[in-house]
Amino acid sequence: MNTPMTHTLRNCFRLALFVLTFSLVTFSLSARAGLPQASNVPGGIAVVALASVANTSKPKAWLGKQPVLVTSDQGVWYAVVGLSLKIKLGSHELHVSTDDATMTHHFTVEAKDYPEQRITLKDKGKVDLSSKNLKRVGQEYKVIVGHKKFWRDTPETDLDFILPAKGEMSSRFGLRRYFNDKPRNPHSGLDLAIGTGTPVMASSSGTVLGTDHYFFNGKTVFVDHGNGLVTMYCHLDKFKVIPGQQVGKGDVIGLSGMTGRATGPHLHWSVMLNGEMVDPELFIQ
Repeated sequence: MNTPMTHTLRNCFRLALFVLTFSLVTFSLSARAGLPQASNVPGGIAVVALASVANTSKPKAWLGKQPVLVTSDQGVWYAVVGLSLKIKLGSHELHVSTDDATMTHHFTVEAKDYPEQRITLKDKGKVDLSSKNLKRVGQEYKVIVGHKKFWRDTPETDLDFILPAKGEMSSRFGLRRYFNDKPRNPHSGLDLAIGTGTPVMASSSGTVLGTDHYFFNGKTVFVDHGNGLVTMYCHLDKFKVIPGQQVGKGDVIGLSGMTGRATGPHLHWSVMLNGEMVDPELFIQ
């Protein structure tokens, strides 16, 4: 018999079921928010399951001789592996050490065809470098590589990034670039079209690894997030931090500009993982 009380109980049950379903979905999504999107392509990220958290303490993993970041998610340890834009296609080995064993995990890298981009620079000196500038770039390259491969052990690393500035994504990662019709290295970051003086934020918490004014990158900030994860913010107009300073996610680290090799004001944002430049968009949930 359908009574007002019966209808009320049915509605309460439906509401409770909806809330429970919504809560489970929300929990599932939030529980995976810490892992970047897996993309087994050059310039992408391999996310490799290693072992149960319940069965072993935090494993250690290496790609060749380079240590890689290990984190947990939903009771499983994962290796989060940055893949070079120049990595060979096919099967690769990840060496893993746990409490009582050493093992090898395999993952496969597939091809990706990145689009082409052609850029015209009026300042030809930024394309055909003088001997003086070649020497400067060579010296700067050594410093930048040191920052890229920097490793600091930390208990946890926050992989749930935010965009460092509010602006249109103008040039995506991996573009095959030509400056004045001359082939150059692929685009190793994500460009955000923002005006000069726009606040630039740390995409996650960490320590300022370095600040300097480079020939190509202009005024640049490096932030170390621990366990081989480093972000780079280029073409700034002003610095708002100093090396060694602790920063939180969303803290302003500089103001945007167009220093270095740039055709207009914008932010070039790069993410480095186990020494390799990877697609920053894979960290944006």
